[in-house]
Amino acid sequence: MANEWQSLDLYEKSNNDVVVELGRRFRDYRLALRLTQKEIARQSGVSVMTIVRFEKGEGATIRLDNFVALMRAIQKLEGIAECIQDIPASLYDTPVKKPNQRVRKRLHEK
Repeated sequence: MANEWQSLDLYEKSNNDVVVELGRRFRDYRLALRLTQKEIARQSGVSVMTIVRFEKGEGATIRLDNFVALMRAIQKLEGIAECIQDIPASLYDTPVKKPNQRVRKRLHEK
């Protein structure tokens, strides 16, 4: 399944489609861990109804703190850290390229 996700062009998918896929994957992990929605709710502090909606693909508006709590409950919190990695030092040293700008001649220049 990881290859399936990587081979997809995520930028062609809508935000909702990506969230639906995340909800499906969450459900798969929960089931593989043999955890019920109620157990996940107890561990995460997220309501069972929110978990149900997220797993059904109806959770496009899931709050970020709820998403983090759910990832923690299935032991996948490190995946969130990979979403936005630290900026490498070399990126700080790279000069920012400015777009080419038209330069107007001043009135006294020919």
